[in-house]
Amino acid sequence: MMKKKRICRFCEDNVNYIDFSDERKLMRFTTEQGKIIPKRTSGTCAKHQRQLVRAINRARHLALIPYISEMTR
Repeated sequence: MMKKKRICRFCEDNVNYIDFSDERKLMRFTTEQGKIIPKRTSGTCAKHQRQLVRAINRARHLALIPYISEMTR
C-alpha cells in the first residue's frame, strides 16, 4: 500500500517568507514538548522547513513562543 505524499502547505499558499511574529502558525509546527516537527512528518519542503526553523528560533529568542510549553514532572 502506497502512502499519499504530503504537499507543502507553504508552497500551496505561495508563501515566500515565513514570518516569525505569527505565533499561531509557528506553534502548529512544534510538539507539546517544544520540539520542531520534522519535514518528513509535517510534509513541508526543504526550503520552507529551513525558513520555518529560522522563524521558530527567532520567535523563541524574542520570547514570542516558549522553548517548552509545559514543565512535565
